[in-house]
Amino acid sequence: MSYEIAKAGESRSFPESHAFLESATQGAGGLVYVGAGAGKAFASGENHAQRTFVAIELGTECLGVHTGESRAKEGSNVVGFARFRLGSAAPSQLIELVRQPATSQAAVLAAKEAFQAAGLVVVICNDFPGRIVDRLVRPYFNAALRRLDEKLASADDLDKTLCLGLGYPEGPISLLERTGLAHHFKVSSALHEALGQEPYAPARRARVAAEREQTI
Repeated sequence: MSYEIAKAGESRSFPESHAFLESATQGAGGLVYVGAGAGKAFASGENHAQRTFVAIELGTECLGVHTGESRAKEGSNVVGFARFRLGSAAPSQLIELVRQPATSQAAVLAAKEAFQAAGLVVVICNDFPGRIVDRLVRPYFNAALRRLDEKLASADDLDKTLCLGLGYPEGPISLLERTGLAHHFKVSSALHEALGQEPYAPARRARVAAEREQTI
């Protein structure tokens, strides 16, 4: 599936050169807005309805922020996407592709094909803040940080228990320290504000890391 790229600032999904970017073709049927300003670029774009599909890179926000919503019947040929990336770590191969209730199935499949052709793994989800991975993993990280604050065990023993007991490749404390507690705070705060659910409220250690980052 052919597509062209419209760059709009720094991209968390594609911070470096990638086969997906290199395979783009000017004037192709699909259009992919890449970068932190993707939503604004989409808003000022033209002739979207004539495209095979239009894809907007998302942060934690819903696709509906950029396309609008109407009585749960919203949807067109526009999809959202984000390549999962934990903090400062390199992006994973996972693309979360976001659809609205009435998004064209043809557009979803065309966008999925474009990402898969570049070697990425695509999952499709409905339009919710944080999509799949962040909705599942952020409460887990917050719970681990809170148990550390409560002195249930040392950071090393908490990590070791989850690695050996559940087969995780890396414990949550080590993972967050490596990829950025401050970034976890930012994402978890956004989800807590959007969803109002206590498990997303950032743990104390994440808040301290974020505040410390602002003072340095």
